[in-house]
Amino acid sequence: MTDNSPLGAGATKPLRLGTRRSKLAMAQSGLVAEAVSEVTGRAVELVEVTTYGDTSKELLAQIGGTGVFVAALREALLRGEVDFAVHSLKDLPTAQPDNLVLAAVPAREDPRDVLVARDGLTFEQLPSGARIGTGSLRRMAQLNAYARSHGLSIETVPIRGNVDTRIGFVRSGELDAVVLAAAGLSRLGRSGEVTDFLSVDTVLPAPGQGALAIECAATSAELAAALAELDDPYTRAAVTAERALLAALEAGCSAPVGALADLLADGQAVNELRLRGVVGSTDGSSLVQLSTTGPVPTSLDDAAALGRELAAEMLAKGAAGLMGERAL
Repeated sequence: MTDNSPLGAGATKPLRLGTRRSKLAMAQSGLVAEAVSEVTGRAVELVEVTTYGDTSKELLAQIGGTGVFVAALREALLRGEVDFAVHSLKDLPTAQPDNLVLAAVPAREDPRDVLVARDGLTFEQLPSGARIGTGSLRRMAQLNAYARSHGLSIETVPIRGNVDTRIGFVRSGELDAVVLAAAGLSRLGRSGEVTDFLSVDTVLPAPGQGALAIECAATSAELAAALAELDDPYTRAAVTAERALLAALEAGCSAPVGALADLLADGQAVNELRLRGVVGSTDGSSLVQLSTTGPVPTSLDDAAALGRELAAEMLAKGAAGLMGERAL
């Protein structure tokens, strides 16, 4: 009987890792490829896949956000064109298909958002009326809310494009600043261009921001077991809570929802998980921001329950009405 599994005894070909074509996706996938090669002893080759989110020029809020960077990679997995795929976890829809398995969530990078501004300015130093570019309704809502509460005058400008394109708007003088994810710039080796790290007290990140997802076909049990060696249980618990909150709010990844779960330590012992969530109107005039703290989850079901619990509280405070905003 022939062993056709990617890690079977007769398998000598490189493992095929499906990835988006962007510089950031390639950088992320390159890091995962090295780690997978170490745990499997097999060479790993990157297979570039173009997704709808890469080719569409529309703003994410207009094309729906959820799954637009993921669907083509998942289709390539199910067709057997790649053995596993790497996603930015914040791009994954919250519902996991039965025929695919989320084999690993490696240790998370810095989840914060950052500012790249002209003249090395921090957010507080931006001039009155500063134009700040972002493609995220979540960032717009929180930046505008912070500005309102601190008597600052800013204009949030919707933009699309890769990291080079976005930073280019600042370098050309078209915008005073752009907001990006710290993790992406770190993985590209470009953290030196950050002019301000935005505190999570100011801007809560997207659910799962800074984390990667490694996915394979449910039928590839041996490969899934090998990939699972890269899983970080603390990161997995945190993002499970965040994504459960997002799912319970029935919001997609383009909705103005921020969430962050972090582990709280008493001395050396990690004993609590704090989950914070926010939903806001894009102009910042209305914000529902709540948090809850519980014991460190002993299972992913416990982590998800914490997310659902906080979502229920947020909905009771009027969060649903703030997520109806889809038009910019």
